[in-house]
Amino acid sequence: MISVTIRSLSRLAAGSAVATVIAGAAVAQTQEVNVYTYRETKLIQPLFEAFTKDTGIKVNVISAGSGLEQRIASEGARSPADVLLTVDIGRLQDAMDAGIAQPIKSEVLAKTVPAQYQEPNHMWYGVSMRARVVYVSKDRVKQTAVTYEELADPKWKGKICIRSGQHLYNNALFAAYIAKNGEAAAETWLRGVKANLAAKPSGGDRETARDIASGKCDIGVGNTYYWALMNDVETDKKAWADATRVILPTFKDGGTHVNLSGVVLLKHAPNKDNAVKLMEWLVGEKAQHMYADSNYEYPIRAGIAINETVAGYGRLTPDTTPVATIATFKKAAANLVDKVGFDN
Repeated sequence: MISVTIRSLSRLAAGSAVATVIAGAAVAQTQEVNVYTYRETKLIQPLFEAFTKDTGIKVNVISAGSGLEQRIASEGARSPADVLLTVDIGRLQDAMDAGIAQPIKSEVLAKTVPAQYQEPNHMWYGVSMRARVVYVSKDRVKQTAVTYEELADPKWKGKICIRSGQHLYNNALFAAYIAKNGEAAAETWLRGVKANLAAKPSGGDRETARDIASGKCDIGVGNTYYWALMNDVETDKKAWADATRVILPTFKDGGTHVNLSGVVLLKHAPNKDNAVKLMEWLVGEKAQHMYADSNYEYPIRAGIAINETVAGYGRLTPDTTPVATIATFKKAAANLVDKVGFDN
């Protein structure tokens, strides 16, 4: 496998050299697929290695933290990229907005992925799910159920920790609130959440658990898999998991907000058939078990067992608002974060 990892947009400036590497590989190896991704290579490499073992198709990877849509657009018809693999719905919407996607023609994907987790015109499909939940102090928070609306309740004043409101995971949650309640109500709610913050938004979801464990705050917002990783894998952070527990919050008249890792078939994909084979493989039973057991995500495919630690959070009842609808409110959500000074 050829794996090229790019960690920042500044390093993406060296893209012509990397493109040459991939282009050279294309000449030597016709059975391949080129993936641009926002996922960490270490998380997805086992999946790609298993795909290659099953199909004989090599996966060449470019991983970055930002800027992939712009890069693909600038490469134009010469782009070697076949697939964009994202970590959230906002990136899926960005790919559509940038005009770099094409419809994915696959009965396998259409039948396997629930309609709620696919774009209506088949421009993208979800391949795994994660929920945006709350971590709470085992000692200081006794309640076992929380609504997203409740995060604006003054009873939590000075007790909430959260990462930047502009981070894509929070942006998606705020966009979901807009989709359900409208922009005016979302602004009021967001101002209420800001008023309850224990400190300026910072760090990541792991640091939210850390701050709860230290007593800096009592409740925080995080993704489901981070807590599981701290509890099961990251021994240096086990104490943070031991001091907290996970509650699956819901909207007042709905379910838990779910985000996606998703795939886009790129407009000028030179290995289109292999790209679709990869996408279909990612929603197959083997890959879905790997997503659940290794990445601590919720499988998109029905009938796949959820990881034991994640299942311990309780039964997930996803909100029914179509994810594609939520994605259209990402810009409105980002504007609200700035308007209320959430990160200030």
